[in-house]
Amino acid sequence: MSKNVLILPGDGIGPEIVTEAKRVLDLVNEQCSLGLEFTTALIGGSAIDAEGVPLPASTLDAAKAADAILLGAVGGPQWDTNPDFQIRPEKGLLGIRSNLGLFGNLRPAILYPQLAHASSLKPEIVSGLDILIVRELTGGIYFGQPRGIRVKEGGIREGYNTYVYDENEIRRIGRVAFEAARQRGKKLCSVDKANVLEVTVLWREIMEELSAEYSDVELSHMYVDNAAMQLVRAPKQFDVIVTGNMFGDILSDAAAMLTGSIGMLPSASLDVNGKGMYEPCHGSAPDIAGQGKANPLATILSAAMMLRYSLDAGEVADKIEAAVSQVLDQNLRTADIMSEGMVLVSTSQMGDAVVAALKG
Repeated sequence: MSKNVLILPGDGIGPEIVTEAKRVLDLVNEQCSLGLEFTTALIGGSAIDAEGVPLPASTLDAAKAADAILLGAVGGPQWDTNPDFQIRPEKGLLGIRSNLGLFGNLRPAILYPQLAHASSLKPEIVSGLDILIVRELTGGIYFGQPRGIRVKEGGIREGYNTYVYDENEIRRIGRVAFEAARQRGKKLCSVDKANVLEVTVLWREIMEELSAEYSDVELSHMYVDNAAMQLVRAPKQFDVIVTGNMFGDILSDAAAMLTGSIGMLPSASLDVNGKGMYEPCHGSAPDIAGQGKANPLATILSAAMMLRYSLDAGEVADKIEAAVSQVLDQNLRTADIMSEGMVLVSTSQMGDAVVAALKG
């Protein structure tokens, strides 16, 4: 039975990195008879330029029909000055997450041993790092209502957003995190700001309630400011971290630098049935777009996550991840992970190397 994969290249370096991931998917599709069929659509700035909106109806329809989605990146300075906030590339990304109910964001922060010296921290602090950040993705302050910019008395402009979660949203992401921890090191740290934010008081209460159902998982709590500090001070204390949308956005980017480069970090955004959208954690990097400098490995690893979580091909995902490790063993590096004595390669050359490793 065939499975439909929607490809959304997006903006900036998105088309370059997606091209390399697609080459890898084409190869394993042929090697392993996966029955994957691919379609492509527009999102973000490219969709604004072509159709006037960041998430065309045709793209959303294709996303709903797909078994899984691979996304490059969205955004760029040429679209940031639009006075209509709804016509921004990022609205396409938020829209597809919301419309498809992609509430569970999995962001692994794994340090490949070959990149220990590329981390911004000392190798002895980060060697062996393997953290999974579970971020709630369709609620919180990014989606809460009311929101906007208004004029107060005296003509003073005021911006406002609403940080809101109900107990069902919290319980749903909590179960994802507890289940993930159960499959890993059985340690879950819930990150909140319960000392000042009532919404996260409820968050903590629900996590404690869930903990009774997962007696084999050790639950701890940490305020987000302390969590940020601990990620830098002693990151290996963490196994799985679960947190809300805004805190997860910030902490996962901080964790990215522990691994040597955000260009190495994949992610998965899942609905209740395991259908997902897969994308690198980094942005569109417009400053290097079209120059062959982008690191495609996070996108290739996102494709591996797609095979594992949505397409029932975990063994093939293992092969791709092993190929990436093999390429790093060959001392091949894009600019973001380059260090003395390594071989600098372009985006396409890194893709060539992963394909060659898969071919054996």
